[in-house]
Amino acid sequence: MKYTVQQIADALDAEFQGDASLVVHAAAEPSDATATDLAMAMSPKYAEDLGSGSAQVAILWEGADWQALGLKAAIFVRRPRMAMAGITSMLDKGQGFGSGVHPSAVIDPTADVADGVSIGPLAVIGARARVGRGANIGPHCVIGMDAVLGEDAVLREMVSIGARVQIGDRFIAQPGARIGSDGFSFVTPEVSGVENARKTLGDAGDASAQSWLRIHSLGSVEIGDDVEIGANCTIDNGTIRNTRIGNGTKLDNQVHIGHNTRVGNDCLLCGQSGISGSVELGNNVVLGGQSGVSDNIFVGDGVIVGGGTKILSNVPAGRVLMGYPAVKMETFTDVYKAQRRLPRMLRDVEALKKAVSKQPPSD
Repeated sequence: MKYTVQQIADALDAEFQGDASLVVHAAAEPSDATATDLAMAMSPKYAEDLGSGSAQVAILWEGADWQALGLKAAIFVRRPRMAMAGITSMLDKGQGFGSGVHPSAVIDPTADVADGVSIGPLAVIGARARVGRGANIGPHCVIGMDAVLGEDAVLREMVSIGARVQIGDRFIAQPGARIGSDGFSFVTPEVSGVENARKTLGDAGDASAQSWLRIHSLGSVEIGDDVEIGANCTIDNGTIRNTRIGNGTKLDNQVHIGHNTRVGNDCLLCGQSGISGSVELGNNVVLGGQSGVSDNIFVGDGVIVGGGTKILSNVPAGRVLMGYPAVKMETFTDVYKAQRRLPRMLRDVEALKKAVSKQPPSD
């Protein structure tokens, strides 16, 4: 993939100076950039490394003295991370899967596969499944019966989509994502110790040991438009109603969504975060890595959750949380500071006790 400075600047709607005809083949760190690379030097601290490479053109911050940096051309951006979205989209070479339908793919005769769909080796398309125009289905993927995959979807290798799952347009799933597995839902013939402990918050009662009986998942999964699912994510079917993921939501690697959960629009769920069953997540919620949400609660719109946080109760809209159990971030910070002071306070208390014990008796 080759682009001129002019083409990149036009795509980014950015200003440039210097030789507009210079051609770049790839993006690179300033210290590693060759003469055909676009050096990503979007702040002064990164520009310091330009001398270690041989870049002729770089992405720079507004007002940078590009000629003093030894460049032949420069593109100036106001918001670097936003520029990264455009540049990486242009220069992404993809995964190299072949176009068309591979001979080893297994497609049920009743499946409806639109024009322009690419299906890789050993992929399986189930009965009555529908695949939208321009979808790219990688090797070893499985799309179950009656599932719907929208237009321009991209499934990396070994993605599985269960029966009756409904997915919108421009969906992206990274390797190993599993959508539409059965929910983790079991019950005992009589009231169990777990139910007693949940009700009493600590007492398991005298419930006897029992075997667990499966509650089947009759619901499926609904996913909106422009959703991205990371590698090895798991999204469970609903028990009766469908599990739902809203438009524009992004899941990092190894995120788990439990059965019946509803995730709103434009949420960001970071790596190894987990949401239990029957949770209502509002719009624009951000969950930091390894955070968790207990079952049957709601989290309001715009909530931001720090990494490792465990949410055990309902959260109103707009809160910023951290800790286990989750509290306001400023409260958690105060608690953390107090914990850091505890060893010193204990030493001070011991010193005071010794000093008091050595005082002579009063008259």
